[in-house]
Amino acid sequence: MVLDWKEGQPFSSRFDDVYFSRDCGLEETRHVFLQGNRLEERFASLTSGESFCIGETGFGTGLNFLCAWKLFEQIAPVGASLDLFSVEKFPLSDDDLRATLILWPDLAAQAEQLLACWHRRVPGWNRWNFSGGRIRLTLVICDVAEALPQLPAEYVDAWFLDGFSPAKNPEMWSEAVLMDIARASRRNATLATYTSAGWVRRGLQQVGFEVERISGFGNKREMVRGMLVCEVFTPSLSPSPEVRKAFGRAPGRGKLNSESISELDFNSLSLRGRVGEGVSLPQSPNPNKTPRTALIIGAGIAGCAAAYALAQRGIAVSIIDKATQLASAASGNPRGILHARFGASEIPQHRFVLAAYGHALGLLDKLLPTDGKVRAECGLLQLASNEVENKRIAKMAEQIWPEHLLQFVDGVKATQLAGIEMKYGGLWFPAGGWIVPPMLCANLVNDKNITQCLGHAVEALDKTAEGWRVSGHDLNGISWEIEADVVLVCCAHSARKLAQFAHFPLTPVRGQITEVPQSQSSKALQCVVCGEGYCAPAVEGVHIIGATHAFEDESTEVRASEHAENLASLAEYAPGLNQAWGETEAENLTGRAAIRCSAPGSMPLVGEVEEGLYCSLAHGTRGLLTAGLSGEILAAQICGQLLPLPLSIINALAPLERVRSKG
Repeated sequence: MVLDWKEGQPFSSRFDDVYFSRDCGLEETRHVFLQGNRLEERFASLTSGESFCIGETGFGTGLNFLCAWKLFEQIAPVGASLDLFSVEKFPLSDDDLRATLILWPDLAAQAEQLLACWHRRVPGWNRWNFSGGRIRLTLVICDVAEALPQLPAEYVDAWFLDGFSPAKNPEMWSEAVLMDIARASRRNATLATYTSAGWVRRGLQQVGFEVERISGFGNKREMVRGMLVCEVFTPSLSPSPEVRKAFGRAPGRGKLNSESISELDFNSLSLRGRVGEGVSLPQSPNPNKTPRTALIIGAGIAGCAAAYALAQRGIAVSIIDKATQLASAASGNPRGILHARFGASEIPQHRFVLAAYGHALGLLDKLLPTDGKVRAECGLLQLASNEVENKRIAKMAEQIWPEHLLQFVDGVKATQLAGIEMKYGGLWFPAGGWIVPPMLCANLVNDKNITQCLGHAVEALDKTAEGWRVSGHDLNGISWEIEADVVLVCCAHSARKLAQFAHFPLTPVRGQITEVPQSQSSKALQCVVCGEGYCAPAVEGVHIIGATHAFEDESTEVRASEHAENLASLAEYAPGLNQAWGETEAENLTGRAAIRCSAPGSMPLVGEVEEGLYCSLAHGTRGLLTAGLSGEILAAQICGQLLPLPLSIINALAPLERVRSKG
């Protein structure tokens, strides 16, 4: 959204409304949303391992989030965590967001961290972690009517209803939106909003909230706050005896007396109305679900990313692998590229890759420096070198994409970006580039909560009364066993050796990369170039070209024939680059072969297999993109916290449904 300014304050011409009070936006937020939801008392009453979830309609400048974050860090006990879910259809630009946040020097520390992530935003769902994982922001960039139905039921503890004025932005306050707010709310969830419009109050009452008008902030006479007393309230529903006793009357009728809500115990009061016919409401997640210990099988990128996400939640993690070092298999290539192949459709696969790309960039910013040695943000060209790619890119061009995410370029521009003549145009990803995967794995598990158990072959996985037991032999033939509350299997196609995964549709896929010495011409290459394969700029005089695909081939020998295959592919999508090497003998080249893992549907298998047993498998060629977000999904599921993706994508990743469909 293009931001305007009036009298030194941000203003939206689209909605003809201010972003916050001219009196003092910071104090307005504290009065309306923090005090209106009694967050100081509620944060203080949390226990270690417990999480609190806030929902918000209208992220705007992020002021509400930053204030809640700062209050939580000041008040909440160690070990408790905060989720904030927010929807914003028209996000501010980087420059506009920075200009607004400068107004609040008290929030400068939090604002700088938000701004660092803001440049990585993608359309759809974004998950960013702050304060060592203790604060989690799930920002959804889309229409509120699309986002809220994708929230799981009964997760949100408090709501910030902060869209622009209902008179000027009625879609944000529609009956459908309010129904989804009620459905996503935990019992006794509260809400606060600056508006006191009568039709908004009546709408909230109709969906089960008990509301009252109280003094507003500044020159605004009244605001509204409330509590969910029944999940879906309609005139046909009658209140429970508990509701009658607490309020002295039926919910939704008339106005509360001035003391009614302020005297309620927001944490212990148990109110629940009857649910109307046809409404299905699962049990509320257990806020104290966080396990003490976890065991991860597999020390590649999938396992290391899962270990990182769990360790950030204070869980003691043991990561086990039969190899004697991290990233010994497919994650062990000397360089890997951040290759995100987006689509124009709304299918779960495309939306997942989009969200995973944004998450991966934010995670890399925290873990790997862009020093040209372990990571380079040199940009990536995705060339329209065949009919399929031409159609895909043309379809994408019908939509509006943020320039910081991707740009459409012709052959001339592609040549300028690459530094070497390109025959085709295509897509330019400014934040694309390459990383050193083993270094990323090492940094992911560099945490006091993570113990590495390398050189330990896993042979059995058994359920116990308290959790799970993993056992096997080490390199010296000595037997071992480890027990944990939960187990995560992240060992690619090797998972099929475990009884619980023997029926999983996991396919080994051999891939070989080729190392080519730079030539006088090729050293001009400035970015990663992708077609049917890819070529990365030279580092220490060597280019990486890749990669072949051979299904059901588990050999890791390096083959000259596959070097020739990589060079032939390069000649198709980037002939000018291929010519930079002249006549190259494949027999004289070096490289590396490793085994990836795939599953039907081109999506990884991520989620619960049975109680206490989870997996992150079949990431294929996209593990550098998808492993980080997959680890965050598993950690949220295990700890009963807000999921980082919409339910449609979570269900598409879920292993049980995928395995059944192929069974």
